[in-house]
Amino acid sequence: MVSHAFIRRNPRSRKGFTLLEILLVVGLLALLAAFAIPALISQSENAKKDMARAAIGPNGSITQAIDLYKFNTGQYPEELKDLMEKPSDDEIAEKWTGPYLNDAQGLVDPWTHPFVYRFPGDHNEGKFDLYSLGPNGIDGDEDDINNWKDK
Repeated sequence: MVSHAFIRRNPRSRKGFTLLEILLVVGLLALLAAFAIPALISQSENAKKDMARAAIGPNGSITQAIDLYKFNTGQYPEELKDLMEKPSDDEIAEKWTGPYLNDAQGLVDPWTHPFVYRFPGDHNEGKFDLYSLGPNGIDGDEDDINNWKDK
C-alpha cells in the first residue's frame, strides 16, 4: 500500500490563479467601469433635471399647489413658504386651506437648492415665474430649469 504522504503532485495541476491572471481580470473590470460609471452619472443627472421639470411644469406639484392657493385665496402667494404655512394676513389666512404641499422638501430642487419663485413674474406676465438654479446653483445661466418659454 502506498501512503498519501509520498504521492507527488504534478506541478502543472496547481490550484488558484497567477498574479498575471488576476491583474488581467482587474484590468478588464476597470475598463468596463470606465465606460459604465459616466453613463450612470449622466442618467442620474438627467433624472434630476426631469424631476425639477416635473415639479415646476404646468402639471407639476409646486405649480398645482400655487394654482390651488390662488383659487382658494384669490391671489398668488407672496413666497413659496406660504404654501406650507398660514400667511399672517388675516384676510388671506381666513381663506387659506393648506398646507398645499405635503412636505417642505418639495420646495427644494433635486440638487437641494430652493426653487426660486417670483410674483409678479418677469417672464410670465400676470402670473408667476418658478425655476430651479440647476446643477451648478448659479442664477441666470444655461442650466436653469424654468416654467417659461425662452423667447
